[in-house]
Amino acid sequence: MQAHPAAQDQAHLAARSELLRREKELNKLRDELSEQRRNLPKLKVSKDYSFHTKDGRRSLDELFGSHRQLLIYHFMFPNEWEQGCKSCSLCMDGIDGALPHLAARNTALVAVARGSFEKIDAFRHRMGWSVPFASSGDSEFNDDFGVTLSEERREAGTAVYNYRECRFPVSEVPGLSSFSKGDDGAVYYHYSTYARGLDPMMPVYQLLDLTSIGRDESNGIMNWVRLHDEY
Repeated sequence: MQAHPAAQDQAHLAARSELLRREKELNKLRDELSEQRRNLPKLKVSKDYSFHTKDGRRSLDELFGSHRQLLIYHFMFPNEWEQGCKSCSLCMDGIDGALPHLAARNTALVAVARGSFEKIDAFRHRMGWSVPFASSGDSEFNDDFGVTLSEERREAGTAVYNYRECRFPVSEVPGLSSFSKGDDGAVYYHYSTYARGLDPMMPVYQLLDLTSIGRDESNGIMNWVRLHDEY
Protein backbone atom coordinates (compact mmCIF):
# COMPACT_ATOMS: atom_id res chain seq x y z
CA MET A 1 0.00 0.00 0.00
CA GLN A 2 1.34 3.41 -0.95
CA ALA A 3 1.92 6.02 1.73
CA HIS A 4 -0.52 8.90 1.99
CA PRO A 5 0.68 11.57 -0.48
CA ALA A 6 0.70 14.22 2.26
CA ALA A 7 3.19 12.12 4.23
CA GLN A 8 5.75 12.76 1.51
CA ASP A 9 5.85 16.44 2.43
CA GLN A 10 7.59 16.66 5.80
CA ALA A 11 6.59 20.27 6.40
CA HIS A 12 2.93 19.44 5.89
CA LEU A 13 3.19 16.30 8.03
CA ALA A 14 4.86 18.20 10.88
CA ALA A 15 2.22 20.95 10.79
CA ARG A 16 -0.62 18.43 10.61
CA SER A 17 0.79 16.41 13.50
CA GLU A 18 0.98 19.52 15.68
CA LEU A 19 -2.58 20.41 14.72
CA LEU A 20 -3.70 16.87 15.59
CA ARG A 21 -2.14 17.27 19.04
CA ARG A 22 -4.19 20.43 19.61
CA GLU A 23 -7.35 18.81 18.20
CA LYS A 24 -6.98 16.01 20.74
CA GLU A 25 -6.55 18.60 23.50
CA LEU A 26 -9.76 20.25 22.35
CA ASN A 27 -11.60 16.92 22.34
CA LYS A 28 -10.44 16.22 25.88
CA LEU A 29 -11.51 19.69 27.00
CA ARG A 30 -14.88 19.23 25.26
CA ASP A 31 -15.43 15.99 27.17
CA GLU A 32 -14.54 17.72 30.43
CA LEU A 33 -16.93 20.60 29.69
CA SER A 34 -19.70 18.14 28.78
CA GLU A 35 -19.28 16.43 32.14
CA GLN A 36 -19.31 19.79 33.92
CA ARG A 37 -22.49 20.70 32.00
CA ARG A 38 -24.18 17.45 33.01
CA ASN A 39 -23.36 18.18 36.64
CA LEU A 40 -24.96 21.63 36.72
CA PRO A 41 -27.62 22.01 39.44
CA LYS A 42 -31.12 21.43 38.10
CA LEU A 43 -33.90 23.88 38.89
CA LYS A 44 -37.50 22.76 39.39
CA VAL A 45 -39.83 24.56 36.98
CA SER A 46 -42.66 25.95 39.09
CA LYS A 47 -44.37 28.17 36.50
CA ASP A 48 -47.20 26.74 34.39
CA TYR A 49 -46.16 27.52 30.81
CA SER A 50 -48.68 26.90 28.05
CA PHE A 51 -47.98 26.42 24.34
CA HIS A 52 -50.11 26.24 21.22
CA THR A 53 -49.31 23.08 19.25
CA LYS A 54 -50.86 21.03 16.45
CA ASP A 55 -52.69 19.12 19.19
CA GLY A 56 -54.04 22.26 20.88
CA ARG A 57 -52.82 23.83 24.11
CA ARG A 58 -50.06 21.89 25.81
CA SER A 59 -48.02 22.37 28.98
CA LEU A 60 -44.23 22.23 29.16
CA ASP A 61 -44.59 18.79 30.72
CA GLU A 62 -46.65 17.60 27.74
CA LEU A 63 -44.03 18.74 25.22
CA PHE A 64 -41.86 15.85 26.47
CA GLY A 65 -44.27 13.33 24.99
CA SER A 66 -43.14 9.92 26.22
CA HIS A 67 -39.53 11.01 26.69
CA ARG A 68 -37.52 11.78 29.82
CA GLN A 69 -35.55 14.68 28.33
CA LEU A 70 -36.59 17.72 26.29
CA LEU A 71 -34.58 20.16 24.21
CA ILE A 72 -36.28 23.40 23.20
CA TYR A 73 -34.81 25.44 20.38
CA HIS A 74 -35.82 29.09 20.82
CA PHE A 75 -36.70 29.94 17.23
CA MET A 76 -36.81 33.61 16.20
CA PHE A 77 -40.17 34.23 14.57
CA PRO A 78 -42.51 36.84 16.09
CA ASN A 79 -45.83 37.68 14.46
CA GLU A 80 -44.51 40.90 12.95
CA TRP A 81 -42.00 38.98 10.78
CA GLU A 82 -42.96 37.63 7.38
CA GLN A 83 -40.81 34.51 7.73
CA GLY A 84 -38.58 32.76 10.23
CA CYS A 85 -35.01 33.71 11.07
CA LYS A 86 -32.52 32.46 8.48
CA SER A 87 -29.85 31.47 11.03
CA CYS A 88 -32.43 29.61 13.15
CA SER A 89 -33.55 27.93 9.94
CA LEU A 90 -29.95 26.89 9.29
CA CYS A 91 -30.04 25.19 12.70
CA MET A 92 -33.32 23.45 11.87
CA ASP A 93 -31.88 22.16 8.59
CA GLY A 94 -29.12 20.47 10.58
CA ILE A 95 -31.29 19.27 13.46
CA ASP A 96 -34.14 17.77 11.46
CA GLY A 97 -32.44 14.46 10.67
CA ALA A 98 -31.39 14.02 14.30
CA LEU A 99 -34.94 13.55 15.62
CA PRO A 100 -35.14 9.72 15.44
CA HIS A 101 -31.67 9.41 16.97
CA LEU A 102 -32.62 11.76 19.83
CA ALA A 103 -35.83 9.80 20.39
CA ALA A 104 -33.77 6.60 20.66
CA ARG A 105 -31.94 8.30 23.54
CA ASN A 106 -35.19 9.24 25.30
CA THR A 107 -35.01 12.87 24.17
CA ALA A 108 -37.61 15.07 22.46
CA LEU A 109 -36.84 18.28 20.60
CA VAL A 110 -39.35 21.07 19.96
CA ALA A 111 -38.81 24.47 18.31
CA VAL A 112 -40.68 27.24 20.12
CA ALA A 113 -41.38 30.64 18.56
CA ARG A 114 -43.38 33.67 19.73
CA GLY A 115 -45.51 34.00 16.60
CA SER A 116 -48.92 32.43 16.12
CA PHE A 117 -48.91 28.67 15.70
CA GLU A 118 -50.61 28.89 12.30
CA LYS A 119 -47.90 31.20 10.97
CA ILE A 120 -44.91 29.25 12.29
CA ASP A 121 -46.40 25.87 11.31
CA ALA A 122 -46.98 27.10 7.75
CA PHE A 123 -43.31 28.12 7.64
CA ARG A 124 -42.30 24.70 8.99
CA HIS A 125 -44.25 23.04 6.16
CA ARG A 126 -42.63 25.35 3.60
CA MET A 127 -39.18 24.34 4.85
CA GLY A 128 -40.09 20.64 4.90
CA TRP A 129 -38.98 20.09 8.50
CA SER A 130 -40.09 17.23 10.73
CA VAL A 131 -39.15 19.16 13.88
CA PRO A 132 -42.37 19.91 15.80
CA PHE A 133 -43.06 23.60 16.39
CA ALA A 134 -44.99 25.24 19.21
CA SER A 135 -46.00 28.82 19.89
CA SER A 136 -45.22 30.46 23.22
CA GLY A 137 -47.54 33.32 22.20
CA ASP A 138 -47.82 36.07 24.78
CA SER A 139 -46.73 33.87 27.68
CA GLU A 140 -43.68 34.69 29.79
CA PHE A 141 -41.70 31.72 28.45
CA ASN A 142 -39.52 33.67 25.99
CA ASP A 143 -38.87 36.42 28.54
CA ASP A 144 -38.00 33.96 31.31
CA PHE A 145 -35.50 32.12 29.13
CA GLY A 146 -33.86 35.27 27.78
CA VAL A 147 -34.84 35.09 24.11
CA THR A 148 -37.27 38.03 23.89
CA LEU A 149 -35.78 41.29 25.14
CA SER A 150 -38.02 44.22 26.00
CA GLU A 151 -37.47 47.51 24.19
CA GLU A 152 -37.25 49.38 27.49
CA ARG A 153 -34.45 47.21 28.83
CA ARG A 154 -32.62 47.16 25.50
CA GLU A 155 -32.58 50.96 25.36
CA ALA A 156 -31.41 51.16 28.97
CA GLY A 157 -28.64 48.64 28.31
CA THR A 158 -30.02 46.31 30.98
CA ALA A 159 -31.33 43.56 28.71
CA VAL A 160 -29.74 40.24 29.61
CA TYR A 161 -28.58 37.99 26.79
CA ASN A 162 -26.13 35.13 27.15
CA TYR A 163 -25.86 35.83 30.90
CA ARG A 164 -24.75 39.44 30.69
CA GLU A 165 -26.39 42.83 30.47
CA CYS A 166 -26.10 44.52 27.09
CA ARG A 167 -27.66 47.10 24.79
CA PHE A 168 -28.88 44.53 22.30
CA PRO A 169 -30.00 45.82 18.85
CA VAL A 170 -32.98 43.46 18.34
CA SER A 171 -35.74 42.05 20.51
CA GLU A 172 -35.61 38.44 19.34
CA VAL A 173 -32.56 36.25 19.97
CA PRO A 174 -31.87 32.53 19.50
CA GLY A 175 -31.03 29.90 22.07
CA LEU A 176 -31.48 26.31 23.15
CA SER A 177 -32.64 25.08 26.56
CA SER A 178 -32.53 21.64 28.15
CA PHE A 179 -35.12 20.13 30.51
CA SER A 180 -35.67 16.76 32.15
CA LYS A 181 -38.28 14.93 34.20
CA GLY A 182 -37.28 13.93 37.69
CA ASP A 183 -38.20 10.74 39.49
CA ASP A 184 -40.85 12.84 41.27
CA GLY A 185 -42.52 13.56 37.92
CA ALA A 186 -41.64 17.27 38.05
CA VAL A 187 -40.00 19.16 35.19
CA TYR A 188 -36.49 20.45 35.82
CA TYR A 189 -34.55 23.09 33.92
CA HIS A 190 -30.97 22.12 33.26
CA TYR A 191 -29.10 24.36 30.83
CA SER A 192 -29.37 27.05 28.15
CA THR A 193 -26.92 28.15 25.49
CA TYR A 194 -26.95 31.17 23.20
CA ALA A 195 -24.91 32.95 20.49
CA ARG A 196 -21.81 30.90 19.52
CA GLY A 197 -23.02 28.17 21.85
CA LEU A 198 -25.41 27.24 19.03
CA ASP A 199 -22.57 26.44 16.61
CA PRO A 200 -22.89 22.64 17.13
CA MET A 201 -26.50 22.88 15.87
CA MET A 202 -25.20 24.04 12.46
CA PRO A 203 -23.44 21.10 10.75
CA VAL A 204 -22.71 23.25 7.69
CA TYR A 205 -20.30 25.31 9.80
CA GLN A 206 -18.57 22.20 11.13
CA LEU A 207 -18.02 21.12 7.51
CA LEU A 208 -16.88 24.55 6.32
CA ASP A 209 -14.36 24.63 9.18
CA LEU A 210 -12.65 21.63 7.53
CA THR A 211 -12.04 23.52 4.28
CA SER A 212 -9.14 25.76 3.34
CA ILE A 213 -11.36 28.85 2.99
CA GLY A 214 -13.41 28.12 6.11
CA ARG A 215 -16.50 30.14 6.99
CA ASP A 216 -15.25 33.17 5.08
CA GLU A 217 -17.40 35.56 7.11
CA SER A 218 -16.21 39.10 7.74
CA ASN A 219 -16.71 40.10 11.38
CA GLY A 220 -18.57 36.85 11.99
CA ILE A 221 -21.71 38.14 10.24
CA MET A 222 -23.84 35.53 8.47
CA ASN A 223 -24.72 37.69 5.46
CA TRP A 224 -24.34 34.77 3.07
CA VAL A 225 -26.97 32.57 4.75
CA ARG A 226 -30.34 32.19 3.03
CA LEU A 227 -33.38 30.04 3.64
CA HIS A 228 -32.59 26.83 1.80
CA ASP A 229 -35.26 27.48 -0.85
CA GLU A 230 -33.89 30.95 -1.61
CA TYR A 231 -30.35 30.14 -2.82
